[in-house]
Amino acid sequence: MSGIISSRLKARMKSWTESLVGDENVARLKDTRTSAEYGVDAFGFDLDYALSTVGPILWLARHYWRTQVYGIEKVPPGRVLLIANHSGQLPVDGAMIGAAMLTRANPPRAIRSMVEKWAPTLPYVSTFFARVGQVVGTPENCLRLLEQDQAILVFPEGIRGISKLYSERYQLQEFGLGFMRLALETRTPIVPIGVVGGEEQAPAIANLKPLAKLLAMPAFPVTPWGLPVPLPSQYHLHFGEPITFTGRPDDDDAELEKKVNVVKSAVSQLLEKGLEERKGVFF
Repeated sequence: MSGIISSRLKARMKSWTESLVGDENVARLKDTRTSAEYGVDAFGFDLDYALSTVGPILWLARHYWRTQVYGIEKVPPGRVLLIANHSGQLPVDGAMIGAAMLTRANPPRAIRSMVEKWAPTLPYVSTFFARVGQVVGTPENCLRLLEQDQAILVFPEGIRGISKLYSERYQLQEFGLGFMRLALETRTPIVPIGVVGGEEQAPAIANLKPLAKLLAMPAFPVTPWGLPVPLPSQYHLHFGEPITFTGRPDDDDAELEKKVNVVKSAVSQLLEKGLEERKGVFF
């Protein structure tokens, strides 16, 4: 009986998600899926499973965080690296970008997000992440996906960005160099994204590092109300113009850092524009 209920619930969830995405967009997504055994690709991604489970995320993007999207038409077809600032204690920013690419991009894209290496250690969550397209952020994984012309979401700040205190909001942390090496090796355009709204969803007043270490977590943020339960701060996603770089992926770090700073500056400018234009945190 539980199997029947589960199947029925899964079918209803899939129907709900497809109504949010649109029948035509769902058909286009299915046309672009890569070869997979039993519907699951080499990284565990299952488009049918994703369509059966991401309905609540799409609903939250539209009605809870009321996500506003600007410039998404600038994202080129084919392989692309989406480079965004990271914030909010919980990876809601990645979910909002994924929802935007699924429902508002033309053509719709099921993006692949690079996640921290500790994510696969989480029971149940790790399987869900894999099925909906999240991939452990190793250079090898990213390279293989770019060679398949996928859209890859990378947060170069990593944990440094998502675990900032509220007093550091919208201050970009150091960007890693790895994404630039991959962009040069695969001749992939980079689209910068400025995410406004994530810093206010769960403002951290402290980071309990000893407790984080004890629990084998990268950070343990504390909000004024305790745990980082996200507030309905309105999200604003600003997509910038694609940037294409030339050079060698094995250039020294100093040369790569110059290129990375160009991307970081583009993200910073999008953030400044977004903060200047928004009328309030929750509207």
